[in-house]
Amino acid sequence: MITSIVAAILVLGFLILFHELGHFVVAKRAGVGVLKFSIGFGPRLFGFRIGRTDYVISAIPLGGFVKMVGEDPEEQVAPQDQMVAFQQQPLWKRMAIVVAGPGANILFAFVAFTLVFAIFGARVPSDTAKVGAVIDNMPAVAVGLKSGDVITAVNGVAVEKWDKLSEAIRASEGRSVTLSVQRGEEAQDIQVTPEAKPDKNMFGETLGIAYVIGIERGLDQEDVGPLAAVGMGAKQTAWWMQTLVLSVAKMFQGRIPAKDIGGPILIVQAAGQQARLGLEYLLHFMAVISVNLGVLNLLPIPILDGGHFLFFIFEAVLRRPLDTRHREIAQQVGLVLLVSLMAFAFYNDIARVVHGWG
Repeated sequence: MITSIVAAILVLGFLILFHELGHFVVAKRAGVGVLKFSIGFGPRLFGFRIGRTDYVISAIPLGGFVKMVGEDPEEQVAPQDQMVAFQQQPLWKRMAIVVAGPGANILFAFVAFTLVFAIFGARVPSDTAKVGAVIDNMPAVAVGLKSGDVITAVNGVAVEKWDKLSEAIRASEGRSVTLSVQRGEEAQDIQVTPEAKPDKNMFGETLGIAYVIGIERGLDQEDVGPLAAVGMGAKQTAWWMQTLVLSVAKMFQGRIPAKDIGGPILIVQAAGQQARLGLEYLLHFMAVISVNLGVLNLLPIPILDGGHFLFFIFEAVLRRPLDTRHREIAQQVGLVLLVSLMAFAFYNDIARVVHGWG
């Protein structure tokens, strides 16, 4: 548990800090005055000042924040600061500063995915019917199947590909099947009875019922050159972005169960697990979480970066900023939505823990 908590704090803290660094760098480049760049929140531990910017380390190491001159529309800005005030900048500069945070998260994901491919290679689905993970409390575990086993036949009929193995097991309709298994130099026959389980796609949508034994497809490791790693990193980042957007859309449509939403406890558990597996898995996990932070922050919900960007779009259409009262109401609604979602995710986490104990 301690390992998981420390890993989660380091992962989330770093990714949120990277997010704020995106805002900071673009604000500086745009000529906006930055009053404070804080690593962490809460009481100041120590820091230093360069120009008018106070760089500080704060007591709570969960991310950070950037405070800009004139960031609040209601803030009174001194005449000498008008040129460097955020609200006085051209619309395109303000848009760039707001988008820079999520953009930094997406950039980090691309770099992390690329490093995983360049250093560790790519894990690709095995051409053979090789067993990858064996799922707990399923028939495959009960009969002794192990990761790395290669299944060569089902009921005496040869299977060379994973798809053929999957089709044969699903076609059993719950009847016992005999698997011919190659484990290293040893060959053996194992009898197993598939179980009926909901057949779900990658988004958690139930497509029907499938007969399964609880094994996942095996993966083979392939070396990847530097240039290929860059291309694969970009494709992986784009794939995760697209998948997350589709997931959010399906969730609002009610096609993905709300109980699948995870919160901080789930992140803590996952972070600890990936940290124990090694650098490759931890980097991949950080990349996925970073994509999530980037894309979710772009949702057009007031209080998030996407909400601020939406305000700027209205400003571009109306040729004037939104009324302060309207912005405040929208931000209050956004805050309620965000807190409600976080509370619901936390409730789901607790329910999972209690269910696991039960």
